[in-house]
Amino acid sequence: MKRLRTFEFCVLIDWIWCATGRHPTVVQPFLVVFSYFQFALVLVLGFTSALQYDGECENKKALNPRPHSVSLLEFGAVGDGKTLNTVAFQNAVFYVKSFADKGGAQLYVPPGRWLTGSFNLTSHLTLFLETGATILGSQDYTHWEIEEPLPSYGRGIDFPGWRYRSLINGDDLHDVVITGGNGTIDGQGSVWWEQFSSHSLNYSRPHLVEFTRCDHIVISNLTFLNSPAWNIHPTYCRYVKVQNLTVHASPASPYTSGIVPDSSEHVCIENCNISMGHDAIVLKSGWDEYGIAYGKPTKSVHIRAVNLQSSLGSGLAFGSEMSGGILNVLVERLHLSNSFVGIELKTTRGRGGYMKDIVISNVEMHNIHTAIQVTGQSGSHPDDKFDPDQVPFVKGITFDNMVGSNITFAGNFSGIYESPFTSICLSNVSFSMNWDSSSSWFCSDVKGFSQKVSPEPCSDLKESSFNASSSCFFSLYPYNYATDF
Repeated sequence: MKRLRTFEFCVLIDWIWCATGRHPTVVQPFLVVFSYFQFALVLVLGFTSALQYDGECENKKALNPRPHSVSLLEFGAVGDGKTLNTVAFQNAVFYVKSFADKGGAQLYVPPGRWLTGSFNLTSHLTLFLETGATILGSQDYTHWEIEEPLPSYGRGIDFPGWRYRSLINGDDLHDVVITGGNGTIDGQGSVWWEQFSSHSLNYSRPHLVEFTRCDHIVISNLTFLNSPAWNIHPTYCRYVKVQNLTVHASPASPYTSGIVPDSSEHVCIENCNISMGHDAIVLKSGWDEYGIAYGKPTKSVHIRAVNLQSSLGSGLAFGSEMSGGILNVLVERLHLSNSFVGIELKTTRGRGGYMKDIVISNVEMHNIHTAIQVTGQSGSHPDDKFDPDQVPFVKGITFDNMVGSNITFAGNFSGIYESPFTSICLSNVSFSMNWDSSSSWFCSDVKGFSQKVSPEPCSDLKESSFNASSSCFFSLYPYNYATDF
């Protein structure tokens, strides 16, 4: 059973005080009977939520071995790093599809360097990369198919129009596993980064792995290197587990991101080491009018025990494409280092949507320029059809038990005048600054509550009202649903 920490106890005492008008130690008993009854009822409800939900990653259901297995070698593949094996992968997956009603099958990739263009997976498949096996993305653009943009984006991430299809794809699939003995998927992205930076691409860059409208997906025990753009992109998916990965791209790689849950739900990300040019982990849900129309949020996400580094972006980010909404996110045991921004929630006018009920706890930071940034002035628009009156709202964001060393700025909380960010809660936060701490916080159009925060935050984050403190208490235990991964 979870214990009440000092912060939660203080919030409850504040609650009683506000309800009765006097401190609980001096108030007359007959004046507080009803208030204490209300307090007890709410406390029970809070503990019920806390006990019912511990996060998506708590479900430890073991993977069942596939009853059938085939090797990529059986389809004429050559692992010399030069021979193109796209057809071999396609034929192997087509063969495995015949076992879908027989428990599925494993496609075994032996040690070697297996060059390929983009290919698709099938349901009830385990793609297993043996130790020493590397799937290499071709650096020839003609080996990558092109496809329409996602409906919640309306265009590619880099340019208007179509996009290159990801290296490994799954559409409308069920029960797919990509795993191995720490094998590698290498996108050889340098050629893509150069072409992007010189504005020489005709379509938006591909990702390494993308699943669309899929459920029960597991990606584990692998290394991902040098993606042209994003590494793992589950979009419109349910029940996704990403575990025990190393994900890396050059610090100079433009706008490369690690794991990007997008309009997806019931997602677990744990035990990963990620270092990227841009955002290491970022949650998204569609872009402006396209995301609003599609209307599918990212929700019920659990992130824990991850080491994140971002050269020019954020270790952990939300948005800025969040027009379908982001809610019910639990992040814990987070280590951030050598990054421009540690944790960032970003949005702007025209996005619509919301970010709410997000709890981030037990965080260690080192050598971070801006520890926390929550801003309503970040991000571009897909076209000129967006509605500037569609303002997002941000509410119920909790930062709890955080320590940081060699921090330049503690926090930037910049809301939107028409839609101030509310119920921003900070508790047990201690940052060691590398310069004058008197100007280490900036706040505008934001309201919140803080307890035991150093350096002292701005006055907008020091509300002491009943509504502020009670909202912070409930944000620590926002979930009340069961999972069945």
